[in-house]
Amino acid sequence: MSLKHSLILLTLISVVADTMLLPFYPQFFQQAFAVDNPEHVGFYIAACCFTVMTALPLWAKVARHVHELHLWVYTQVAAACLGLFCYQTESLVAFWIASQLMLVFKASYLLIYPFVMRLEEKEQHLKVVGLFSVLMHFGAIGGAILGGFALQFYQPQDIYLIMVGSDITQVLLCLYLIRLLATPWRAHAQPAEATENGSSRSWQRSIVFRLSVVSMLFYFSAFLIRPFFVSYWQSISQLNSELYSAIAYSIPAWVALYCLWLSHRRPSSQSHFAAICVGGACAIAGLFLQGSGEAWWVAGGRLLFGYAMYQITVRLEVLLFENSDPERYGDDFSKVHFFQNLGVIFASFSVGYIVDSYGPASTFTIALVGFTIATICFFLFFRTLLRTPSTKTTTSPNNAHTSGELTS
Repeated sequence: MSLKHSLILLTLISVVADTMLLPFYPQFFQQAFAVDNPEHVGFYIAACCFTVMTALPLWAKVARHVHELHLWVYTQVAAACLGLFCYQTESLVAFWIASQLMLVFKASYLLIYPFVMRLEEKEQHLKVVGLFSVLMHFGAIGGAILGGFALQFYQPQDIYLIMVGSDITQVLLCLYLIRLLATPWRAHAQPAEATENGSSRSWQRSIVFRLSVVSMLFYFSAFLIRPFFVSYWQSISQLNSELYSAIAYSIPAWVALYCLWLSHRRPSSQSHFAAICVGGACAIAGLFLQGSGEAWWVAGGRLLFGYAMYQITVRLEVLLFENSDPERYGDDFSKVHFFQNLGVIFASFSVGYIVDSYGPASTFTIALVGFTIATICFFLFFRTLLRTPSTKTTTSPNNAHTSGELTS
């Protein structure tokens, strides 16, 4: 198995294991700790996002000196030990502390993404980002179904045993790669930042900041509907099965998988600008349908929303890597990821109050407004991309000035 394929397998394992509880946190806290307060679920998810977004930049700094494969061995061993503690504890406070510490170590695995991107030419970035987007969605499918199955037939804490098993599997795979590739413990020296062209890096930072702001708005709006979608679906469909709810929850992931397959059969020449604007419009329509309260319309809205999220997330990240340097991929990705999680945190703090006060359906209305604002902001920040096909997106400030890209 090649290094690239091994890293893809590592990503899939981690995503499946770490998303099992995401659609079911309300049910998990109610069954495991007798806590049924919606605001508590929102606070916990916000804390998880804050932990990951603050830990990732630290691991990106560490990865400048320690090779990622060695780093992941240590962090996943620590995560497995903390997962065992989460499995056996009956204290809510102890669970909070241990689970957040576990996420500190699990955050290091997000460096797989920029690691793989460094292995690829920029001409292949659209395909690779699309592949990883589908891995995230496909992992969410497996995670949601596996989590629903576990909650229906086993104790809630048993999910953490599955997570521990995934951590151990990832450690063994990393050890195999280290031995196979004779990977040194120390990372290769990165070019010093002082040697970078000043105007080039300043231009790149401007692009990264704009992408960060737009990503924060999109992720805030997208995440607002996630925590209580299962509860909403069960209330309108009269189906109380966690397994059926998991299938409805995972519809966007299946759409993303279809979009990836279609993109390999018929590569699109549509510009990033046009694709994201169309995606924003589809997301708005999909959210409107999901808020209708009719099961079939909700399912149709999930289809539209899945297509929109695939286009938006893939194109935004392609823009990031196309306008960064390989040695800066980890740092720039961690910055955008920080803002993405900031949006998730705002959504998590808000969603508990919104659902408690106005009901789950209100989250779709607020998310619709959020997507509208995000799409307008993207249009204002990147409107000159309309003239540039995605296959010719610029990768340097000099090219940007000659082609008119990203100069707004």
